Amino acid sequence: MSGSTVVAIGAIRHTLFVELDARVKNSMYQELEEFKRLHSEYRLIEGDTLAENVATLFDVFLSRNVPEDDEFFITILDGRFYDASSRALPKLLQPDGQLVKQLEKITLQEFKQNATSEGEIVYLTYPVYVGERFKGVFVVVHITTGEREEVQDMLVAITNIMLWVLVIASVIAWLTAGRILKPLQSLTEAARNISESDLTQRITTKGNGEVVELAATFNDMMERLDQAFTNQKDFINDLGHELRTPITIIRGHLELMGSDPQEQDETLALVIDELDRMTILVNDLLLLAKSEQPTFLRLESISLNLLMTELYAKAQAIAPRQWQLDGQDAIADGQIYGDRYRITQAVMNLVLNATQHTHPSDRISLGANITNTEVQIWVADTGEGIAPEDQPHIFKRFSRGNHHQIRGADGSGLGLAIVQSIVQAHGGLIRLQSNLGTGSTFTIVLPKNR
Repeated sequence: MSGSTVVAIGAIRHTLFVELDARVKNSMYQELEEFKRLHSEYRLIEGDTLAENVATLFDVFLSRNVPEDDEFFITILDGRFYDASSRALPKLLQPDGQLVKQLEKITLQEFKQNATSEGEIVYLTYPVYVGERFKGVFVVVHITTGEREEVQDMLVAITNIMLWVLVIASVIAWLTAGRILKPLQSLTEAARNISESDLTQRITTKGNGEVVELAATFNDMMERLDQAFTNQKDFINDLGHELRTPITIIRGHLELMGSDPQEQDETLALVIDELDRMTILVNDLLLLAKSEQPTFLRLESISLNLLMTELYAKAQAIAPRQWQLDGQDAIADGQIYGDRYRITQAVMNLVLNATQHTHPSDRISLGANITNTEVQIWVADTGEGIAPEDQPHIFKRFSRGNHHQIRGADGSGLGLAIVQSIVQAHGGLIRLQSNLGTGSTFTIVLPKNR
């Protein structure tokens, strides 16, 4: 801003002085044109005899024309000062002055600007001939000292105004920049305070603008990092907690295993079973960890009717139950957008969960419904149901209810958590309706077009 102010003042000064010089020059040439016109009229009207009377020409022009302020007409006749437009000539233009002595020697037309000790002057000369004989000189003189002083005073006033504007604008800019950059300062402070154990730092965002948007983006990034670290800790904690029991079982049986072949076969079978359970557990935990990644889903257009037919066929092979497929007519031509493999995985986990809480005589229904905006896929059973106090916790990892064990004996305890992760990755939600003794209905709700 200071540099712009200096450049602006310099540009204004240059412009004002250029305009002053141009105005003075135009005024002087205009006076000269009037003198030339009068000279031409005298020749045309009076003939050659009076044209020699240059003194009369000078007298007529001086009597008819009034110069502007700080402008003077001087006439030189036969090499000597003859007359001027004003009797009160400034000292610089007195007949015995140095400038007039210099003008008395001029025989050619010229335009000059001189800086003297008494001020700035500009003069324009015009030689007067009678025939081919030089008789005198007509001079227009303009003293620009006063006008230049006015320009300087104007520049001082403009400079003072611009300096005040600069000061006020600088203060406003300082305060505004401080307010605008406050989120950046908060971001810097938050970044300094962030550690692996504390990812809760957030920046307060108000208003709008690019800096506020940057702060909001930083908060979103911290939210993702916090969630990622939380998932990592949960993964490690869950893995350590759930693997401790099978490792202890395997270690204990191996330490107590004798040399009897039958005992060794029994111990080996138990160890393999525990290792299989550990493999399932690790795979499920890895699946939950991957569900937070953007590459978790491979989206495609899916025929809902064909998908439900495949799911129904797979479900019937899990366990002998009274199987039923609902809503087939309503979804005959429905198309959804999602990951076929992950949706199948989620529904089959719900089916497996239903088989673990029902008997062969119970009914398990698979169904689907499609609207303009969403798709509903449900698994309903007539089994033992879930107690109301257990329902808020069943989607948590390794959760156990007070009335019933929510996970089956053969499961990893992560089936419903996996279902919820897959549904949330699709931008959907899962609903539960259940009562003890009457069964449960799990409904997956997905957006039709994601």
